[in-house]
Amino acid sequence: MDGPNRLEELVNTYETTLYRAALAILGDAHEAEDAVQDAFLRCLEKAPDFESPAHARAWLLRVTVNGCKSRLRAPWRRRTAPLLDAYPAAAPEEGTLLEAMQALPARDRAVLHLYYYEGYQTAEIAALTGLREGSVRSRRACPPPWGGPGAPPASPAPGPDCAKC
Repeated sequence: MDGPNRLEELVNTYETTLYRAALAILGDAHEAEDAVQDAFLRCLEKAPDFESPAHARAWLLRVTVNGCKSRLRAPWRRRTAPLLDAYPAAAPEEGTLLEAMQALPARDRAVLHLYYYEGYQTAEIAALTGLREGSVRSRRACPPPWGGPGAPPASPAPGPDCAKC
């Protein structure tokens, strides 16, 4: 499959995954949408040959994470303030979890999202984010916002605060 059909298939397959990762890093739904759109545009421009679906997913996540990092470094971002008192979510318990994730430092949100939501291992997260494996492990050392190891529960409760966070 080439061109628009290939891109359409990639968008249908990875749009949600990329959006969640971008939202975890940026903390703003509109910016996350823009970052995902930029990642797909980059894919259309570069037209890389993917060896497997895992390769496509990793490439798109890497492009999205790098784009989010660039957006965080942008000078205009330092001059803005969030307007929301609460973040929108489909259910109240999801809102609690989203707010707990957003309360974490930006550098920790990406690592926790990739580990708990996307299922990546330490070495893979290090490769995607450009961090050392030890840095990834130390950022994972903080308890997740839902309080325990593993994937987030269906009804998350805010976890205990980490002394170093």
